[in-house]
Amino acid sequence: MNGNERSAAPGSEQDIAPDLSTDGWPEKFARATVRRGQPPSADPKVSTTRKTALSKTMTTAQFDRGYWYATELAQFAAQIGVPLSTRLRKDELEAAIRTFLGTGRIVSPAGRHRAASRPRDVEKGLSLDLPVVNYVNDRETKRFLVTEAAKLAPAFKERSGARYRLNRWREEQLANGRRLTYGDLVRRYVELSLGGRRYGRISHARYINFIADYFATEEDATMADATRAWKRLKALDIPKTYAAWKAYEAASHAGRNAGAGRPEPH
Repeated sequence: MNGNERSAAPGSEQDIAPDLSTDGWPEKFARATVRRGQPPSADPKVSTTRKTALSKTMTTAQFDRGYWYATELAQFAAQIGVPLSTRLRKDELEAAIRTFLGTGRIVSPAGRHRAASRPRDVEKGLSLDLPVVNYVNDRETKRFLVTEAAKLAPAFKERSGARYRLNRWREEQLANGRRLTYGDLVRRYVELSLGGRRYGRISHARYINFIADYFATEEDATMADATRAWKRLKALDIPKTYAAWKAYEAASHAGRNAGAGRPEPH
């Protein structure tokens, strides 16, 4: 063994290491191109844990993979010029931001220019024949709907997602110029709660769709299980769908099993 070699462990291949201070190595290093960071992977993967910041230059795909709180969305919507951003629902904010990122256009949901001085319906005294003019989602209004629905249909039972769909139905009807009463809302609430059919998909309502898909697929699922799964999904940089969560969980499980099968280093 010469001075430029070092001994290897018994039974292993000999590790030949040149003396980097001789044979022109300093000159080779001086001519070499410095590349910072890790070398590119032959099998690049999308990060599943890094959250992309809201930005005017982000893509709609990046936006859809993230989970954004209503306060974040309202602040960003105000930055890009969405009118009445602090008065919009979360799904309305998401739709406006998605439109901006995809087209550059600023849009505002129809029917949101409500006079602040107009009295709320609940202040007039709720009744079945009261016209829906200035609806609010307060506790008294919700209690009125549930109480009257139970009177109309003794088998009535509140169903997850029914009230959300009722509110979107109400907004759509009013935007189309239809006159509604609170009796109409109660009847529609009963239909949505007792229909028995699986709900259709809701655009942008990712939590509701995830919960519905979770219960439809997972055996013996509980709300606690579904909520834990949703919280885990929120933290991942993947689409906020049940299918994406299930694929991620399967890949993570396979990775853990593969790691468990590897021999421990000696």
